[in-house]
Amino acid sequence: MEVKAKEFSNEDIVVTYEPTKCTLCGICAKELSEVFSNSIIPWVNLENTNTDRIIEQIKKCPSGALEYYYKQKETA
Repeated sequence: MEVKAKEFSNEDIVVTYEPTKCTLCGICAKELSEVFSNSIIPWVNLENTNTDRIIEQIKKCPSGALEYYYKQKETA
């Protein structure tokens, strides 16, 4: 059975989660529990802190299961 990546977004970024890469070490939930949760669904809530803190935490993901990219800003 193929498991597809999950996507979560706020006004600045899109966070992708690839469950097949995740080693379940829990660093994300331990260090930034207001965004990443082991017990609440959806387990990623990007509205609970600023984008810079989320990016810092994603960069600490040892498996690379969490990644992000910036949304393109619409021009008027």
